[in-house]
Amino acid sequence: PIVRASYFLPQVDAWRKPSEANLSEGTGLILLGLVKKMVFADQFATVADQYFSGVSTYSGALAAWTGVIAFGMQIYFDFSGYTDIARGCGRILGFHFPLNFARPYMAVDIREFWHRWHISLSTWLRDYLYIPLGGNRKGRIRTYVNLMLTMLLGGLWHGASWTFVVWGGYHGLLLAVDRLVRSLSGGASPAWRSSHPARWVFGFMTFILVNIGWVFFRAQS
Repeated sequence: PIVRASYFLPQVDAWRKPSEANLSEGTGLILLGLVKKMVFADQFATVADQYFSGVSTYSGALAAWTGVIAFGMQIYFDFSGYTDIARGCGRILGFHFPLNFARPYMAVDIREFWHRWHISLSTWLRDYLYIPLGGNRKGRIRTYVNLMLTMLLGGLWHGASWTFVVWGGYHGLLLAVDRLVRSLSGGASPAWRSSHPARWVFGFMTFILVNIGWVFFRAQS
């Protein structure tokens, strides 16, 4: 997690010797992270690497979706596994790091996905890019532009490659469309956020859209 000074330094000032509960919780998080990484991420990586290293060899939609979803699973279990290990190490040392992944693939729309995925990064992008650019305070068009700029820079943050820029722009576009739909509906929270039957349909659509974005993130060119 990207832990901010305002969150971490007070814990340094108020540090106490870790309790037995800290040790057991931290060990549990580390083991969970290792399982995510070694049991799941590394196995999905084998499938994803095989597909993306020889796309022309594997023709057809089934092979394509298998490779892409395998990478989507790999990157989730990698990222969340690493942060679980970091949180566990922190807990053992007497520090508390915030949750960084909150079942993101269960999100019902792209906005909720970014509230659940790499939370410390997405909130950093919001607070240090989106809001300083003006956020949603300068009209509808400027809001869409700010969303695009934030996600383009967020993509570039992952690496100096056009594939990451395209990935960021893709998510910026999805967030802009989401914002437009909300504004046309009066800004009300969608009914499918709770127990509405359509929740699973929109959740599946969001999952597919996110995985399409992973193509740009993983592709070599």
